[in-house]
Amino acid sequence: MNGSDYYIPAAALAAGFLVKLPGLIRRRHDPMVRAIAGLLFMASAGFAFAAPPTIAVVNRTVGIPNVSGPLVYAMLSVFNTCCIILLAYWREGLGGDVQRRVRRWVAACGTVIVLIAVAFALGDAPVERLRDLDTHYASTPWIREMIVVYLSWHLVVGVVVPTMCWRWSRTVDGWLRAGLLTLVAGFAFSTGFGVVKAAAVVARWTGGDLDFLSTDLAPPLAGMGAVLTTAGFLLPQGRRAVAAWEAWRTYRWMRPLWHRLRTLTGLPATTTWRGPLEARLFDRETDIHDDLLTLAPYCDAQTMAACREKAVGEGAGSDDAWAMAAATMIAHAIAARESAVEIGEESQESGTAALGAVLSTGPRGIARVSRQYGALRHHTVAAS
Repeated sequence: MNGSDYYIPAAALAAGFLVKLPGLIRRRHDPMVRAIAGLLFMASAGFAFAAPPTIAVVNRTVGIPNVSGPLVYAMLSVFNTCCIILLAYWREGLGGDVQRRVRRWVAACGTVIVLIAVAFALGDAPVERLRDLDTHYASTPWIREMIVVYLSWHLVVGVVVPTMCWRWSRTVDGWLRAGLLTLVAGFAFSTGFGVVKAAAVVARWTGGDLDFLSTDLAPPLAGMGAVLTTAGFLLPQGRRAVAAWEAWRTYRWMRPLWHRLRTLTGLPATTTWRGPLEARLFDRETDIHDDLLTLAPYCDAQTMAACREKAVGEGAGSDDAWAMAAATMIAHAIAARESAVEIGEESQESGTAALGAVLSTGPRGIARVSRQYGALRHHTVAAS
């Protein structure tokens, strides 16, 4: 009875919460950020506190047998409420109508938690039950009502949320649709948890014994449901994660050319890690742009065209061939400047036009050229 079927999903959800924690600190006044942080925290805490070893520790610490029961029910009720609140914000924004609906859901959840606490206080559950509180006390006055209130709230949210998600998923696509369909799957497991728990309780009411549904089948259903539900809310942010990865990769690819040009012009070539990535990417692109313009007199469009033609003839793709040609032209220009080669006015105009074609490709194009330049320098050093 090590509680691994509870602690594993708890750890996964806690990891998700820790990933979101910096954003919560920065945007703590944003209701949507608070909702997703609350969802992750309550889901993780709910599973951690529902594990039999934790139940035993809490009961002994508080000194009240089975006090963990209403505590866990309250946590999971808040988790369910955070799900529907986040979905409302997600779909409809933060307008006044949404805020009023959110307040009603919060009030309903608060009522559920109060009813759970009052029912437990009025009931009598003297024998500690680590895994089968629901079924063992299914017919005990007030404890029975406490269990019914919790399961009813769980099933209400478990029907409302996936219905909303399914309808919405039919009108959207991409990351958002993937997230909504994952939510539907997650709540299918979560609702299954509530159904099998309820079936076990009802069986006790009718004199039957289906306790295995509650003790053996329900926990893994709940774990899978919580993980999928959390993943469903996080998936639509995949677009932002992809954009962040693209920005980081572009920033990293720009380094070889940026560093070489900084060295050439005698300017500092120290990378700073301060500030947002977008700002650092913009600064690096600007540095490369300004430094390349000083090389315009040494750039040769014919060299670039010949190199591109050669690369295409050797089987390179059009984008790679262009980046290789631009990198070769820039490498020749750097060597010419360092050798103090004399240039004419026509070279200035031709070089400016050639560089203009490179700079007009934006950060991604410059990053591809820089990457090819780094490979070119590596091969040159290796050959020498």
